Amino acid sequence: MESAIPAHLETPRTRHKRVPDDYQPPYPSFVARYKPGVSRVVMAYFGVQHRGALSAAATEALAEIGRLFAGEGGPTHWDRAHYVDQAGHANIVSVAYWDDIARFDTWFAPAREAWTGESRDGIGTFIEALRPAVARHETLFSSLGRPEGVAAIAEGMSGEVQEHAYWGGMRDRIPLSQTDPMSPGGNPELIRDGARLRVKAHDNLCLIRSGQDWSDTEASERKLYLDDVEPVLREGMDFLRDDGLGIGCYANRYMRVLSADGKASEKSYGQSWWRSLAALERWAESHPTHVKIFGAAMKYLSTLGPSAKLRLYHEVTVAAADEQFFEYLNCHPKTGMLAAVETVAA
Repeated sequence: MESAIPAHLETPRTRHKRVPDDYQPPYPSFVARYKPGVSRVVMAYFGVQHRGALSAAATEALAEIGRLFAGEGGPTHWDRAHYVDQAGHANIVSVAYWDDIARFDTWFAPAREAWTGESRDGIGTFIEALRPAVARHETLFSSLGRPEGVAAIAEGMSGEVQEHAYWGGMRDRIPLSQTDPMSPGGNPELIRDGARLRVKAHDNLCLIRSGQDWSDTEASERKLYLDDVEPVLREGMDFLRDDGLGIGCYANRYMRVLSADGKASEKSYGQSWWRSLAALERWAESHPTHVKIFGAAMKYLSTLGPSAKLRLYHEVTVAAADEQFFEYLNCHPKTGMLAAVETVAA
């Protein structure tokens, strides 16, 4: 049994874990392991927002970001997903990952200008990027063999880890939690730069990407997931999308991952911005919408046992103020972190 925190990031604890040292989790889970020389990672969301059918301008924008990713200094890994937001706009988001900050910085300056520097006909574009120190970040996977998201740029995966399957495990997997409460500081601010809108958030903003992959399931398990679990998950995701501000969720997207040909795959993920890790924890532990999700998932997993083929994962970051970048061009005012500014201003 390993610790989720890599040995080179372990430090004497001033804040204790939620479980004793001899805790044994009831089932296996794994975390991504980066090369020890990797001190920061980058996760950057490049969004296209449009109404109605996919326009020529939106299609060209998606092709352009693909070309930028393929160019010099582009990401080690990227994927693309789609969702419809609370204002009825379709959003196609290409998420890219780097483990070399210098390479990202050189690539990002011209890419940013190309993406949000000039208006496109009838569509909006946005960038939401974090560049956290690895001590501010954690991952968790239910199985090996198919890394997703930021884990795709890791050196490999751990063996079975101890810090999971209990409330508080998410925090305990973040190395900084050994000594720091990671409390939020300040409020989001809006910065206008011509037509571009930037959001300066605050210290210890929290991002979660939490995914599901049912592509390996066979007929009976797929039916059980799609009929009994997914609708409950969607209900919770819709609550966070529409009413999350009241509990500290600035924005939530329940995304369907797209395959290389642009068609919907059998993968999805929720991606949300939170005022704090504590706010995310409170929703997970006690809010009725997540209690229902947890109950449906536990019933599903207890029914199938070890034969379950559903793959689950997540990545969570608590970012310092200077590790964040949010910029929007011609997007509606509830897009991403713009919603946080709107509620503060109100």
